[in-house]
Amino acid sequence: MNSTVTQNLTLRQRARPPSAAELEAIPWLAVLEPAQREAAVAQLQVADAEVGERVCRIGKPANFWFGVIDGLLKMSNDDAAAQSITFTGVPPGGWFGEGTLLKREVYRYNIQPLRRSVVAGLPIETFHDLLEHSIGFNRFVLNQLNERLGQFIAAREIDRISDPDLRVARNLAALFHPQLYPGVGSLLRITQQELAKLVGLSRQRVNEALSHLQERGLISVEYGGVRVLELQGLRRYPQP
Repeated sequence: MNSTVTQNLTLRQRARPPSAAELEAIPWLAVLEPAQREAAVAQLQVADAEVGERVCRIGKPANFWFGVIDGLLKMSNDDAAAQSITFTGVPPGGWFGEGTLLKREVYRYNIQPLRRSVVAGLPIETFHDLLEHSIGFNRFVLNQLNERLGQFIAAREIDRISDPDLRVARNLAALFHPQLYPGVGSLLRITQQELAKLVGLSRQRVNEALSHLQERGLISVEYGGVRVLELQGLRRYPQP
């Protein structure tokens, strides 16, 4: 299939079965019993999502539980709103939307890639079947909901912060969350422009903030990304 035809297909139409390497990047598969894992893998789909393409759209029914295999997504409010708000970024290893699926509601946020990303989807009925029959999966989703609640409370606090350095530090710390985003590790592949879109600052101001955080020994700015050197220090910043 040529690239022009591929680009004209929807994300759902471009979906394909996951590769072995992509399955290894899905953290919750490890908590399933062999038969449950086999059934889930049979239903999982992955697709390459292009920059700006809608993975989730406000008002659309939630039919899949989505996760990031590779790349970077942003969760934001309605484009038509008076003030554009980015709720959070979703780096590799992150799965989202479980609360919406549990209540079988429509999406109340948009999800779009900031860079070309590989996104996985588990159908809603498979999601509910695992909740009903897998204790390990239940615990995983419960932990997701608990950590996500703490993340959004912190995000509301970040919105009130006027200090650019502190805003960048708090947002970076959130993206390095080991439970919500286990695929990140110690190096987050993100450009300064992408980080600026998540934080709500100019690229120049983000660059300055990163330099200050690097001078404190909290991060290391590397080619193609940011490495965290002291996560707790990043969370406590500006305290020593």
